[in-house]
Amino acid sequence: MDPYLERHWLDVHTALVADARRALNRLLPAGLVARVEERVAIESTQDVARRAAPDVRVFSPSAADPLEGSGGVAIEAPFKLVLELDPLIERFIRILDEGGQLITVVEFISPSNKRPPGLDDYLEKRASLLSGGVHVVEIDLVRSGNWRALMRPAACPADGISPWRATIWTGGPRRAAYLYPIHLREPLPEIPIPLRASDPPVKLLLQPLIAGVYEDGRYDQTLDYHLPPDPPLDPQDAEWAEALLRDTPGASLI
Repeated sequence: MDPYLERHWLDVHTALVADARRALNRLLPAGLVARVEERVAIESTQDVARRAAPDVRVFSPSAADPLEGSGGVAIEAPFKLVLELDPLIERFIRILDEGGQLITVVEFISPSNKRPPGLDDYLEKRASLLSGGVHVVEIDLVRSGNWRALMRPAACPADGISPWRATIWTGGPRRAAYLYPIHLREPLPEIPIPLRASDPPVKLLLQPLIAGVYEDGRYDQTLDYHLPPDPPLDPQDAEWAEALLRDTPGASLI
């Protein structure tokens, strides 16, 4: 995983979902299809503040315009700046059988899924899916947010802690969770996608997906590897990344 892509998660997330849908439909057995669905995310104040910055639009005002929240004081200015916050849309993949029954949901986790109030809403939806016998695959490639809270009611063992991870939750009466740690210095793993009881899981190859997003998004032309990633890496990974980029001119972390 290239941690510098996390700054561009909205674009990366959209491309990953579309490419994963395409990859899954090439692998799924007859009678199953993968479809992209979307929902409006429930955001925290922090999420809204981060999205508000680039969404300022400029309008020519009337001669005097009351400033909301200032006791009705009329403000005369050349321009009025208005914040327009469009709802944040999250996309995910549903795998359905030919009768339309939902079999598996594949989620590429966003920061809003790991912070209240979006976290609580997401956990409720996941619990409902699992109770209905639907499998849920969570691929978490962003370090922002509380990943431990996302894993509730499961707990991560000490030797399973990693910057990123994939978790497979199997639905039905005998539920279980399976963890795939994802480390900076290793290729992204192949993630088994559980299907019907009569079908073996199919393998979703994450490394080609993220490499394709990097290439198609032309991130080699825009990412500045002289800057530290946000969030910062832990000291040992940061030292390893600096050495890789220093010793390999033009290298990326993909």
